[in-house]
Amino acid sequence: MTTPETLTPIAADVVVPSSLTTPRAGGFAGWRHLALVTESVPATVGLAIVLAWALLALLAPLIAPYAPNASDLAALARPTPSRAHWLGSDHLGRDLLSRILWGARPVLVIAPLAVLGAAALGSLLGLTAGYYGRWIGLVITRACDIVLSFPVIILYMIILAHFGSSAWNIIGVLTLTKAPIIARIVRGMTLDLREREYVAAAKMRGESSLYIMLVEILPNARGPLIVDMCLRTGYNVIIIGVLGFLGIGLPPPDPDWGGMVKDTYGMMMVWPHMALVPCAAISSLVVGFNLLAVGLRELGLRD
Repeated sequence: MTTPETLTPIAADVVVPSSLTTPRAGGFAGWRHLALVTESVPATVGLAIVLAWALLALLAPLIAPYAPNASDLAALARPTPSRAHWLGSDHLGRDLLSRILWGARPVLVIAPLAVLGAAALGSLLGLTAGYYGRWIGLVITRACDIVLSFPVIILYMIILAHFGSSAWNIIGVLTLTKAPIIARIVRGMTLDLREREYVAAAKMRGESSLYIMLVEILPNARGPLIVDMCLRTGYNVIIIGVLGFLGIGLPPPDPDWGGMVKDTYGMMMVWPHMALVPCAAISSLVVGFNLLAVGLRELGLRD
């Protein structure tokens, strides 16, 4: 399994639907945005895949046929798919379907939380660097460049080996390593948006710099951020799988899609389904987030 060494940030001039970029009175029009997403086939398919996995993960305690760590001695002799085990079992006789369902839960919690954390931290850094500029922007930009210069996998291994592998530590390390990329995106958009008329009007009203950045600039920059967050969530799913495959992901015996591949990788020639099933789960979820991002960008190009 591999992961992108360096993620290319989405350009600040990505065209997105005006309903996602223009602030509207009355707050977030959730139903309107959902209807907008359904106008794009890729976005609709991607959203359906993501929601299907979210529903399966939520209902895992009810629909999983077995406990995730329960071993079936009868399945050890014949782990192939059967009426008792629809997707087969692993090398310890544990039902693969049950482990896939339970393994979706940490993935769908860790990946979005890490993206939200990176978006919050990266947006704050990018807004500050773009709005103030000069030496403040230079310091923030150079600090981001330093973080991005490190090989990400080596950085993950060092941090998680020192602090231990846990869900919160994985969220923390993904947040810190992905925030600089988002900061560069937000900085580029802020450099343009700070010259707009509504920003000048806010300054004339005597609004604070923090108010201008968070209320006037950030809402008008959220369109490209939404697209980037969808892509980055898919990347995080891959990274979580890679960490599990390297043995520094979620600690056993809890189900972990990457760890399931690692545990059964040596049996690919005999029982390939043991590794292919979790690989297919990872791939389908990544495809869902990527299609959602592609659909949002497609909607923007139509607008």
